[in-house]
Amino acid sequence: MPDTDLGSTLLALARQAIAHRLGRAPAPVVPDDPRLHEKGATFVTLTKDGDLRGCIGSLRRSRKLGEDVLANAVAAAMEDPRFAPLEADELDAVTVEVSLLSDPEYLEFAGEEALLAQLRPGEDGLIIFSGCRSATFLPQVWEQLPEPHQFLAALKHKAGLPTHREAAGLMAARYHVRKWKETAQEAS
Repeated sequence: MPDTDLGSTLLALARQAIAHRLGRAPAPVVPDDPRLHEKGATFVTLTKDGDLRGCIGSLRRSRKLGEDVLANAVAAAMEDPRFAPLEADELDAVTVEVSLLSDPEYLEFAGEEALLAQLRPGEDGLIIFSGCRSATFLPQVWEQLPEPHQFLAALKHKAGLPTHREAAGLMAARYHVRKWKETAQEAS
């Protein structure tokens, strides 16, 4: 199955999982594709009228890819704490995007400038860790925050850390994604 077919399958599974949860479709069935039965980590992002409507995902490959996208699609629609659960009448107005994450690559750095120098804007997703706090931004976030200092400050804020806190003492890992987004015809 080519990569575009994998993307179409993941998008269809995500939409079917949400529709099923909202009582608008039967339960999705994961096709018999070996790639869907390998462990995978996905994020499912929902947008409505170009605005974020939900985004939930996995950073580690702890479930089969098909199961992971099903679970994250329902979580993005119903459990993102930033939004009320998706209503059935909103489903046709929502666009689904699925990001398939690579394994994280841990970065070594002595300070903030050294960390920023290793980042590839528009290409790298980033995870930061400090004690029990962590946060991630998908590579797509670079579209809203194209300047590396701004990107890192916003990620620190998301993790509940002071934005002015020096990066020394943080742990960081970057990752890449393959992403697929519904077209207007698929979304409706």
